[in-house]
Amino acid sequence: MVVDDDRMMQELLRFILRNESYPLVGNATNGADAVIQCGELKPDVVLLDINMPKMDGIQALEEIRKASPETLVLMVSGDSTMEKVKEALDKGAAGFVVKPIKPSSVLDKITSCIKNKNSADKTRSR
Repeated sequence: MVVDDDRMMQELLRFILRNESYPLVGNATNGADAVIQCGELKPDVVLLDINMPKMDGIQALEEIRKASPETLVLMVSGDSTMEKVKEALDKGAAGFVVKPIKPSSVLDKITSCIKNKNSADKTRSR
């Protein structure tokens, strides 16, 4: 799922994911809509912008983690101060991609987060 209020950024992220055959289950242009969709769709991964109308990405992150705890949330933002990155990670983000984005960095982060989650799941099931 892709969440960004910038239509061009949203299309770029969707293109990157489609090129790698990742299924897209939804998209939103603000945090409030993202929370609703995550509760309904339970996506595996959400690419979530921080600066958006109605509800910012940090607030949406907290609500998404409640609505769909298994969903991996990757923050995607140009606001990459250490404070913002730490806040996002502390609130449950699986990772952080800095804008302007490179397709390879987005895909590497997604792959890494999925591998980490799968490893953690295997450890818990033992």
